[in-house]
Amino acid sequence: MIYVFLAEGFEEIEALTPVDLLRRAGKKVITVGVGDSVIVGSHGIPVVPDTIAQEAPLTDELEMIILPGGMPGTLNLEKSPYVQAAIDFCMEKGLPIGAICAAPSILGHKGILSGKNAVCYEGFEAQLEGAKIGSGAVAVDGNIITARGAGVAVQFALALVEKAVSKAESDRQFKAILCEK
Repeated sequence: MIYVFLAEGFEEIEALTPVDLLRRAGKKVITVGVGDSVIVGSHGIPVVPDTIAQEAPLTDELEMIILPGGMPGTLNLEKSPYVQAAIDFCMEKGLPIGAICAAPSILGHKGILSGKNAVCYEGFEAQLEGAKIGSGAVAVDGNIITARGAGVAVQFALALVEKAVSKAESDRQFKAILCEK
């Protein structure tokens, strides 16, 4: 199962595009609300998460977590003890972590990006402490997948599908949604 964390002020496209494409690929994706039972995105769109953080166990069934960006969503994710515990769990187990837009800063503050290739929303580079900052839309370095922002949410989601399922499934999704490079 894959957790996508939603905190007040999350960027809707960055959160829901991976949910959609990963579910199309047959993965069990659970949206996890941090703080409430209805989470309002940065553009005023209310989303009812599948569960709340306190009821989302960190077990061996967990395959990956995804941290969407947006403001103040990123700040709200970072201050959540549950999100911090989920990141630590994934690092201990060697599980993939996806972070897009401002959210890679959370990983940077924890020292997770040191020596890794990473990208983020323009202006957050200094917060990716120790990372090798790339210029592409998406950076994959081991089990860390980062992306620049909402405009590359499809590419980010396809990279997550490739990591969670296969390159063939990512390519199939690319064609199925009539995506163009």
